[in-house]
Amino acid sequence: MELPAALFDVPVKKGVVHQVVKNIMGNRRTAIAHTKTRGEVSGGGKKPWRQKGTGRARHGSNRSPIWIGGGVTFGPRSNRNFSVKINRKARRNALRMVLSDKAARAHVFLIDEFVLPEAKTKFMAKLAQSLPIGKNMLFVLPAKHELAMRAVRNIPNVKAVTANALPLEEVLRYQTLVMPKATLPVLEQLYAN
Repeated sequence: MELPAALFDVPVKKGVVHQVVKNIMGNRRTAIAHTKTRGEVSGGGKKPWRQKGTGRARHGSNRSPIWIGGGVTFGPRSNRNFSVKINRKARRNALRMVLSDKAARAHVFLIDEFVLPEAKTKFMAKLAQSLPIGKNMLFVLPAKHELAMRAVRNIPNVKAVTANALPLEEVLRYQTLVMPKATLPVLEQLYAN
């Protein structure tokens, strides 16, 4: 079948794809590690000893970073922001590039129609094994199909997503894309422009 060139014949630029993946991962990341500075550590209000005359070094607080129990100078803070801004056009273009790469490597597999009588994992596993491709596959469905989503949940390395919410990282993670022919017009309408 002839694939739409606007989606499956785009020159691939690895830098753009890398930027978008970095954006996705950065936006998902949250800083957990958090250390206290000398101002946040409890204690240290009184000067440890007088300024002059003791023969010891001068100190103003026993919560200084050079003291045991003191604050941390350049430790990790939980208010760090890892999000990266990226334009919507770049995100869509990266998805088109990844789809084009899949098509160029013959990792896009079309089926005439997708009929699932009931949400049975056994049926989906048999369908996945009957296809002449590897075990690592992503089913791209034209619309939300609750039975299919439930049927593939327990199969390792197989996932089902809808065309209107096609995540770039999932397309990269799974080796082969399996889609009914009805998915192509939906993809073209959403991502071709």
